[in-house]
Amino acid sequence: MKLLIMSDTHGDEEIIERVKGYHPDAYKVIHCGDSELPYAHSLMQGIECVKGNCDHDQNYLEEMLFQVNGDRVYVTHGHLYDVKNSPMKLIYRAKEVGAQIVCFGHSHILGAEYIDDILFINPGSLLKPRRIKEKSFVTLTTTPTHFTLQCYDDNNNLIDELFYER
Repeated sequence: MKLLIMSDTHGDEEIIERVKGYHPDAYKVIHCGDSELPYAHSLMQGIECVKGNCDHDQNYLEEMLFQVNGDRVYVTHGHLYDVKNSPMKLIYRAKEVGAQIVCFGHSHILGAEYIDDILFINPGSLLKPRRIKEKSFVTLTTTPTHFTLQCYDDNNNLIDELFYER
């Protein structure tokens, strides 16, 4: 199953539309918050999106938990778990909800870590990246034996590819 994951687009409608178009085969599109678009905006329809610290529409949820191919996917922006300072609160929350995959943003830093059999993914930012020059998003392909994470820039050029054995 393929997931398309983005975050921190901060009002850039064009980039959301473009990135969705790059991977029409994605089973789900996930936005980890700070879209700064209204919940009812046409671009957000069909996207699993959470509320970030810059989102003011109260219709967005602070967190989501859903199943994909037998995996529990937890999505949050990250600001409520102080992810800029430490991953620990988010790790505890992921264990609490029984997640196998955690998608979050807030720091604008592209990265992934496999901790205690949980894959933590931050797709970076498609508007204001930090620590790298590329604006970024990711795709995650899941199988019963492994995860494949592909990191792309805003023009759909592959930046990196990571494999995680389960």
